[in-house]
Amino acid sequence: MTLKALFAASATAALLLALPASAAELTIGFSQIGSESGWRAAETSVSKQEAAKRKVNLKIADAQQKQENQIKAIRSFIAQNVDAIFLAPVVSTGWDSVLKEAKEAKIPVVLLDRDIDPSGKELYLTAVTSDSVHEGEVAGDWLAKTVGGKACNVVELQGTVGASVAANRKKGFDTAIAKHANLKVVRSQTGDFTRAKGKEVMESFIKAEGGGKSICAVYAHNDDMMVGAIQAMKEAGLKPGKEILTVSIDAVPDIFKAMAAGEANATVELTPNMAGPALDAVAAFKDKGTVPPKWIQTDSKLYTAADDPQKIYDSKKGLGY
Repeated sequence: MTLKALFAASATAALLLALPASAAELTIGFSQIGSESGWRAAETSVSKQEAAKRKVNLKIADAQQKQENQIKAIRSFIAQNVDAIFLAPVVSTGWDSVLKEAKEAKIPVVLLDRDIDPSGKELYLTAVTSDSVHEGEVAGDWLAKTVGGKACNVVELQGTVGASVAANRKKGFDTAIAKHANLKVVRSQTGDFTRAKGKEVMESFIKAEGGGKSICAVYAHNDDMMVGAIQAMKEAGLKPGKEILTVSIDAVPDIFKAMAAGEANATVELTPNMAGPALDAVAAFKDKGTVPPKWIQTDSKLYTAADDPQKIYDSKKGLGY
């Protein structure tokens, strides 16, 4: 190497050292709940895509729906001295100790998709979530408008017990239908956000409600449970989407396939891209010390059969659902 080239290389190295840390240099640990639903799988896939765009080293730990696995993963990330930690909390409580450890290690934590108990709000940098109460309200308002003044018995497939999103989606729906005396939730049980459990619980609802003849509508806290419920209804000789209305949340591809077949009626979208806003917030915090708002809200949208469900299915099916 010539002396001139050596000086040039040295100057370049010195300049790089002087530059502030950027997203391209970040290593982020992501404690993901698991893959209990198509939406969750898409969130993981889109998170990888968003990290790759920014040249971020994203380390994903699959917790298989267990909080103890998430706590172990967070402690492992702390030991690795990552630049930040993303957490999609399986339940809303029980995080104080491990998040205090992250804070003491000066590692910012960002919540994705779900919130935690309010007492822990000082322990994380920001939460990137939808307004899950609003999602439930949108679902309830759609059902009320669709049935009009007709008496309507509703069965509800709840999400995981203890999950903030399940509690909020129930709260929003209950608030919306409370304005309409003709709407009544007659049965409500957790389906754990999975298709298999959604099918199993719907089968029990059908048996308990005279073979399903007294059920006017099904409300599911996510589309995967609804897909399972649709299968249970079909096997019982019922016609979902026609005899029994369906409304659920997430807007995964398979619910649009069911909608195109006339077997589902409505879904409220939950975007799988929580990581994009989170990565931008962490990069700004690391680069310039910019503190993001405590809540970064994502958009939600109601889709029905009038929205060309086949076209939407085709646009979503490659996103990892």
